[in-house]
Amino acid sequence: MATPPIHRLDLSDDDTLRGLWELQRAAYAVEARLIGFDAIPPLHETPDELRACGESFLGTEGLTGAVSWVRLDDGVLDICRLVVHPAHHRSGIARALLDALDTLEPSDRTVVSTGTANLPAMELYRSRGFLPTGTRQLAPGVTMTLLAR
Repeated sequence: MATPPIHRLDLSDDDTLRGLWELQRAAYAVEARLIGFDAIPPLHETPDELRACGESFLGTEGLTGAVSWVRLDDGVLDICRLVVHPAHHRSGIARALLDALDTLEPSDRTVVSTGTANLPAMELYRSRGFLPTGTRQLAPGVTMTLLAR
């Protein structure tokens, strides 16, 4: 299956905002089950909070996937969110979003984090050259792995 076209998302558009909000709720619900922790902040944010997050977004046509980022003061690219609708997992959308981000926002250093028990995400990031740089405890028995390349 071909990856749908990828473009910047305009969160000032109510339909785009609603679609992204629904997409991330579906995607983060899967991660919450994988890592045994449902207090993932984007899973609980409101559409207005999402709109005001200060991140830039790329998404697929039809919003089957999206990636967001911020550029830190030191030039590091910080990937904040990478979400794919559960019906489209393992279809290459996440990889295509990361490719598009690399093209749009080249960086000498890129960082990202994910739940340590989210093995599909860990595998994806490792395959893209990210290496673990540390962990952070979210709750007893639940950690997030910090990665960089």
